[in-house]
Amino acid sequence: MITTHISTTFKITALFAILLLIGCNKNKTTVETKSETKEVENPLLAEWTGEYGGTPAFDKVNISDVKPALEKAMELNLEEIEAIANSTETPTFANTIVEMEKSGKELNKIFTYYGILSSNMSSPEFREIQKEMAPKLSDFRSKISQNEKLFQRIKTVYDNAIKNPLEDDQQRVVQLTYEQFAMNGAELDVEKKKRYAAINKELSELYTNFSNNILADEEGYVTYLTKEQLGGLSEPLINAYAKAATDRGQEGKYAVTNTRSSMDPFLTYSTERGLREKVWKNYYSRGDNGDEHDNNENIAKILKLRKERVGLLGYDNYADWRLQNRMAKNPENAMKLMNAVWPAAIARVQEEVADMQAIADANGDKITIEPWDYRYYAEKVRKKKYDLNSDEVKQYLQLDKLREAMFFVAGELFNYKFTPIAEGKVPVFHPDVKVWEVNDKTSGEHIGLWYLDPFARTGKRSGAWATTYRSHTTFDGKKTVLGSNNSNFVKPAPGEPVLVSWDDAETFFHEFGHALHFFSSEVRYPTLNGGVRDYTEFQSQLLERWLSTDKVIDKYLVHYKTGEPIPKALVQKIKKAATFNQGFATTEYLASALMDMKFHLADPTNIDVDAFERETLNELKMPKELVMRHRTPHFGHVFSGEGYATAYYGYMWADVLTSDAAEAFAEAPDGFYDKDVADKLVKYLFAPRNAIDPAEAYKKFRGRDAQIEALMRDRGFPVPKS
Repeated sequence: MITTHISTTFKITALFAILLLIGCNKNKTTVETKSETKEVENPLLAEWTGEYGGTPAFDKVNISDVKPALEKAMELNLEEIEAIANSTETPTFANTIVEMEKSGKELNKIFTYYGILSSNMSSPEFREIQKEMAPKLSDFRSKISQNEKLFQRIKTVYDNAIKNPLEDDQQRVVQLTYEQFAMNGAELDVEKKKRYAAINKELSELYTNFSNNILADEEGYVTYLTKEQLGGLSEPLINAYAKAATDRGQEGKYAVTNTRSSMDPFLTYSTERGLREKVWKNYYSRGDNGDEHDNNENIAKILKLRKERVGLLGYDNYADWRLQNRMAKNPENAMKLMNAVWPAAIARVQEEVADMQAIADANGDKITIEPWDYRYYAEKVRKKKYDLNSDEVKQYLQLDKLREAMFFVAGELFNYKFTPIAEGKVPVFHPDVKVWEVNDKTSGEHIGLWYLDPFARTGKRSGAWATTYRSHTTFDGKKTVLGSNNSNFVKPAPGEPVLVSWDDAETFFHEFGHALHFFSSEVRYPTLNGGVRDYTEFQSQLLERWLSTDKVIDKYLVHYKTGEPIPKALVQKIKKAATFNQGFATTEYLASALMDMKFHLADPTNIDVDAFERETLNELKMPKELVMRHRTPHFGHVFSGEGYATAYYGYMWADVLTSDAAEAFAEAPDGFYDKDVADKLVKYLFAPRNAIDPAEAYKKFRGRDAQIEALMRDRGFPVPKS
């Protein structure tokens, strides 16, 4: 499943996440009273205490502390950056790069809390702080990225490292650091630097506004049902909708909220076509309702500013600038991959729609398949073609059991053991959040803590993602990992299990793959815990494959009432239907990825965002029976920040690697649990993180480059002739 995997819409680039950190104990905040001025401890800047190397004090978070903590942390950060920049010593790796890597404890802490308040626990009060602080944070980052003395020291170290190479990981840190500064305007003249900084400031405000508009539309549109409107829905789903309504003060009704986890099952099972249309339109019109939360103007401004900014650096378009250090290297290579898959995807959609229309006609439904019908009739096709009922499958997909299955896989591949932490021992930000300790099964070595926040709620952004509160490093004393997975499953009624779809189960495994990538890190330097966007989805996409392995199916897919294992006959139906609906899944994703790239290759002057989206989809011959997975006005991956901008194709790029790597396991003597292949997987593809070039890492694992043929086979598409 395609998701956002970074914790906050404010997320900065990997390098500047490091630069924004400063190691220092000056965590006091000045408070003025009528009689005196005194300094008090700001809990958001305090050292993390307790076991496990210290943990975030989520129980002490107060909104009123956020702004002063940010301001103080920025002040401290700039002090240390200035100290590095103005050193009179000859620039070396130790006194420049290492000192930058060391910096950052206070701001790192505040961003942990900031990310939670933004993504998991947002409120109107916090959103006002976001709006106020976004331009200040942008100014702050510009003071670092445009610090001429600092950059000259970095450049000196970089130039010297070319002549006299350092250790491999040190060389990689220097390269990434230099490239990041150069890509962000460090070599511009004074006037261009001013404009560059001004653009970043304006963009930061637009990103915050874009994100908050989406959240407002997710919170503001709820479809309430009566008992007479529950046709086709399962008992657990009805109970979950009832709880959602009760939580909103609508006792006796049933609420379909405006999130994917609530919308998707309703569109799949509800017999109420008019309500399906309403729920569908609510969801896919987020940010596009012509009101105060409409995002079209924000998008137009973002596109113009991005193009102007990279123009200052001499680039024709944003995509050329962004992809220069990605695996794809340039937009042409990314487009080549997408264009290779697109025709097969939309051709498959035509076949799927024909199958659905035939069933609708046979039933005498007198309808033409529309987007709000796709999931509903696809389910009927699934039953007819494969005798497979998704609702029947859900009875064997319990969230708790899936979590146990993930732990089992982590034990088999990574030798990890997950042990639940007693409630209250580690602070959490919401009662729904549970925590596990991660240890090496053999040595007992403490690896870190895993936090799970599984349920949707007001103030939590939609989707699923993974993040870290603390990453592994060893250069300055070993740091263990604090990793988190976040989902938006519909919270069940008390005593009810959480039953999920096969797609949602894959997503759960996917996000856990990111967590395992965090935990398996063996890097020395913080910068190397970053990643290349069209590579970092690979590890998580690969982990999805273990959901359908026999060991997981036989032990963890049990009926939620009887505890009986899933019948072998049903398993065979699931595997036989593995490529079912791939037209829908591939096309809705790929349309978003193509749109992302085409927006950033186009001239944004006087752009009409809605018209551009519509006209581009027409040119692509987008099937009218479905829409992009993320329509432009709520495409948070691309317009709430820059992490996935012109990089949404990366899921497809990573999926080529995934399919190819999965075949390596399938060909091994012990299949997906082959120890030799698993060891190579961890050694070359998980533990190094960004310490080596991803293309080189993959070749070390596979012995060659990945091949697109494996992807086409996986999706049941025709394999292109070589």
